[in-house]
Amino acid sequence: MKPLVLAALWVMALALSAHAAGNSTSGLADATVLIVRHGEKPDSGPALSPEGEARAQAYVAYFQPFLLDGVAFRPDMLVASADSKNSARERLTLTPLSRALKLPIDQRFADKDVKVLVAALSSETHGKSILIAWHHGQLGKLIKAFGADPQALLPNGKWPGDVFNWVVVLRFDQAGHLVPGSARVIEEQLPG
Repeated sequence: MKPLVLAALWVMALALSAHAAGNSTSGLADATVLIVRHGEKPDSGPALSPEGEARAQAYVAYFQPFLLDGVAFRPDMLVASADSKNSARERLTLTPLSRALKLPIDQRFADKDVKVLVAALSSETHGKSILIAWHHGQLGKLIKAFGADPQALLPNGKWPGDVFNWVVVLRFDQAGHLVPGSARVIEEQLPG
């Protein structure tokens, strides 16, 4: 079996064993998940453009703290899709914030592995304030994997190719289920 399939089976087995043991508390219990697209990209190459680098730097102030309904939100977990030969932009978008917060960036999952990512976040112990930077082509699928309706949040259920300044907000209840009506998109208001 491929390592990715084995990892997915392992994460699902953990979730099932926790459920069978009577532990119905999800890793997403009382969590807030914020999802952003990576920063702007250059005409070619896996890095960020100067605009993308500026966005990544601006995230240091923007997410320390991020005000969500008047309440300060400070990420305690950072997740980015794994680097590929075509893109390291997701990691690079979070790197300045990672350094400022002294938090590692979890990059275990390729951009197409959204279901495995959500299964892992649902079963593992981690912080309750999660910031994810992902590849825009998979963001509709990622939102759906979390239980939200990408059609209700994104034009035609897809993140537009020219949009870099949205934050998707997902809130989860005590059982780790998406709070009905909590999913929304916020337009960034970066300093500067």
